[in-house]
Formats: sequence, C-alpha cells, structure tokens
Amino acid sequence: MRALLGLLLVIVLVITSAGPASARRKKGHTPSPGLHKRSDAEIEAATRLQVFLDRANFSPGKIDGHYSDFTLKALALYRQSRGEPPSPRPPKADTAPDLNGIDVGSVGPVFIQYAVTEADLQNVGPVPNGVPEKAKLKTLPYRDAGEAIAEKFHCDPKFLGELNPGKNSALKPGDQVRVPNVEPFELGAVKDLKPGSEIAPEMANDIPDEPEQKPDANTEPAAAAKTSVKVDVKTNMLGVFEGDKIIAAYPVTVGSTQTATPIGEWKVRGVAKLPTFRYDQQMLKRGERSKNFHMLPPGPNSPVGVVWIALNKRGIGIHGTDEPNTIGQAASHGCIRLANWDIVRLAGRVKAGVPVSVH
Repeated sequence: MRALLGLLLVIVLVITSAGPASARRKKGHTPSPGLHKRSDAEIEAATRLQVFLDRANFSPGKIDGHYSDFTLKALALYRQSRGEPPSPRPPKADTAPDLNGIDVGSVGPVFIQYAVTEADLQNVGPVPNGVPEKAKLKTLPYRDAGEAIAEKFHCDPKFLGELNPGKNSALKPGDQVRVPNVEPFELGAVKDLKPGSEIAPEMANDIPDEPEQKPDANTEPAAAAKTSVKVDVKTNMLGVFEGDKIIAAYPVTVGSTQTATPIGEWKVRGVAKLPTFRYDQQMLKRGERSKNFHMLPPGPNSPVGVVWIALNKRGIGIHGTDEPNTIGQAASHGCIRLANWDIVRLAGRVKAGVPVSVH
C-alpha cells in the first residue's frame, strides 16, 4: 500500500511539472534552431524592396517576399548606378540589408487588390509534357490562371498562393487577388513591341552566322554602340549600360559545362516577338544540328518564352522562359535566359548592333 501511494505521488508530480512547461512551450512557440518563421512585417519589408528594385529596372527576379540572393545583387547594382561604393560587407541572403539613402517607401502600398479579367484567362489552357505533342498545338498557353496571374505580377506562384489561400489556380473573372504592386506584364502587349530590328518569329534561333565585316575607318560608330549589354556568367546577372553607367540589370540563367554560353564579344542581330522555337535535341545537347527536330509554337510556355534576342552566333540568343522559378539555378543549353517580364523590358532597350559581352 505504501509503495502504491509512493508511485501515485510520483505520477502526480510528473504530470504537474510537465503540464505548465508544455503549456509554456505552446504559448511561446519557440521554433527549432534555424527555422525562423517570418512575421507579416518582415515579409512586407522584403517585398517592398523587391517591388522598389523591380520598378527601377534592377530586377530581383521572382518576387517572393525574401531578401533573396538576386534581390541583394540587384540592390548592389542599383547602388552602383547611383555612384555609390560597394558595401564592404554584403549582407547574407534573407538578411535585411542597410537601405540608408534609398526611399523604398516611394512604391506606395506593397500589395494591391487586382480583379481577374476575361483577358487574363484567354491565354490559359492544357499544355502536354511531350515535345511532339506540344508541336501539334497552335500556341503554348499558361497551364492555369494562377500561373498567368503570378507571371503578370512578376511573382513566385507559391508566394501568390500564400497571399491568396485557396484561390491560386481556380481563379475566375471578377475574383479579387492580392498581388505585389509592380507594373504588370501584359502578354497581349508583346506583339505591339517595336524593337527597331525585328526578325521573323520562325527564324528566332535559326539565323545563320553573320559574315565577319572589317570596320570601315570612314564610318562613324552607330548610335546603338552607346548602349551595351554585359553578362556575368559567375553572378548570373545581365547589365545594360549607357556608356560606362549601368542603367538596368536582370537575373539570368546561363549554359552548363556541357553546353556553355559562349564567352566573348557578340552583338545583337535582331529581336523576334512570340518566337517559334526549332527544338533540336542534338543541337541542344551537343551544339550540332540534326534533321530530327520539332517546331514549337509561340506562347508564354514556350521554352524560349515570349521574346528571342538573336546574337551573331547561330542558335544562341537572349530569350524568355517557361520556368521563371529556375532563373539562376538550372542551366540553359548555351543561351541566356530571363523571366518573360524581364526579357520584354530588355528588348525595349536593345536593337541590332548593340554589343553583348559575355564574361
């Protein structure tokens, strides 16, 4: 009996001591080390910087509410455009940087409400996975409404889902969605671009190499030479320069070790809007053309996106993508790949003759 009473006393003490501690843990919600749950204020602050940079044409890539690597690279290049010295201690990813002297509050509200329109859903439809099946379509549209709205507002689809729980893919006209306050990417406006040196869509990645021309000492440099493009394959950033001054920057994906982006000095041949893509597996993997290819139709889910900027090297260009989330991560087949909203902005800044340095 005495032993039984002693056992009951021990059980009571254990329950009494464990209960409050457990309750305190739940109330305080101490996260595991390294798993910091961001507050709404932290998400809004990071998004505000991303929106600010995007509007300034120093693109952070997909907007996701993080101080991502590309966000911090874009910030550094934006500071460079203002003549500021580089930071002696660049911040680490997902660490709030010092914004001294930069008025990010000028963007106004970070998020706005947007009403989905019929036009938004006109470019949504089924997209097969296989290349032969894709080649049979007239266009390669968005797979669902969530993908269309995410691209329109330069946004990570997962982040759009977080902003609009339960609405991401099942959107319909009239639905209100919360989106980042950027200048919207309008797919319908791509055809109205006036790049200055337009090439046929079906010739996008099939322009023959331009014969080398010797410079004429009596010919003045073209006005296009004032603008130049520089691609850094180590940082995965593309910069647009006027003279020595950087005026815009965009994250890019470059080639792999197997199909490397050609290092060197090139120039723009022309711009193709809503290009048709000659999909040649042997060309993509080995750089050798074959007779076994498929012509893929245009559309936002084309492997080369909505714009192709041809360089004076056959099969190599600067183009959009059907996978903006992979920018700077997965390697390309030798080309230079940007998000569709960024390639459209770049296309408006270049024309035939603009030098492109890949280094």
